[in-house]
Amino acid sequence: MKIRHILPVLASAGFIFAVYTVISGSQPTPVAAAVVEPASAPFKAFIAGSGIIEAQSQNIAIGTPLSGIVSTVLVSVGEKIKAGYPLFYLDNRESRAAMSIKSADLSKALAEVDVAQANLNDSLSLNHLAESVTDKRAISGEELLKRRNAVMTAKARLESAKAAVEQAEASLSEVETTLERLVIRAPVDSEVLQVNLRPGEFAQAGASGIPLVLLGDLEQLHVRVDIDENDAWRFDKNNKAVAYLRGNRDFKFDLQLAYIEPFVVPKKSLTGDSTERVDTRVLQALYSFNQGQQPIYVGQQMDVFIEAQEFATNKINNINSGNNSNSNPPQTGG
Repeated sequence: MKIRHILPVLASAGFIFAVYTVISGSQPTPVAAAVVEPASAPFKAFIAGSGIIEAQSQNIAIGTPLSGIVSTVLVSVGEKIKAGYPLFYLDNRESRAAMSIKSADLSKALAEVDVAQANLNDSLSLNHLAESVTDKRAISGEELLKRRNAVMTAKARLESAKAAVEQAEASLSEVETTLERLVIRAPVDSEVLQVNLRPGEFAQAGASGIPLVLLGDLEQLHVRVDIDENDAWRFDKNNKAVAYLRGNRDFKFDLQLAYIEPFVVPKKSLTGDSTERVDTRVLQALYSFNQGQQPIYVGQQMDVFIEAQEFATNKINNINSGNNSNSNPPQTGG
């Protein structure tokens, strides 16, 4: 009898629990509160864009013209360097051995010039003696001709020896150039932002996804702003622009336009948001700003707002109709 009463109770409890589970599971998931309050535009009409901070000189990715083993790295991250300062050395033992051979070839070629010059002097002396004989019966015409030909041959050998010297000097200069190319130097006054190689590693010549050394002139920072192509027609370079540091909207900066890159390019994902379309194209504008004492670093993102004019639909229609009327002037009868 007890079991007969317990089973309905358990069934009722299971039904109630199932209903509760279904109802609670159907409730919308509450939206998580933002970790940081996003920045808001200070303009009534505006263009919003993502910006990334870069050096005034842009970020200079240093590569190497020749592949080789890195022997010495002379710079460290954060170091300020002058143009021409060596960044790192590649192994140059093979080139130095070739330089020794080329130097020996040059010395040999110079010695050959001395020998050729001595032979020419000897031939000139013998020919001069032959030419100075007043009695033509004392020397045969054949002998006189041989001595003249000997002078011409000696001159030709001297010219050949001098050409060999020039060739040896060119070969030596080629090796010296190779040695110089094995020393990678800074192209401009800058600061070292990254060092991605160590002594003993192999440095590959050519394009690479990761720069061997990254440099930048941080005396003045720029923010590169991506303006969606749909908003490009609303962009006016004379309008005001402000930027907020991503993660802290209290860091606000007034921007001054440095220049515009007029070539519209495919957008690179900055936020990682899944709503970013890979087929979006953007106009890139670069702005300068006064960093002051704020902790700002190259590569950080900023929320940029650019003031834009409000264009009502009827105003646009009036502009379009005006353009159409100008393009089709009224016809007058003859």
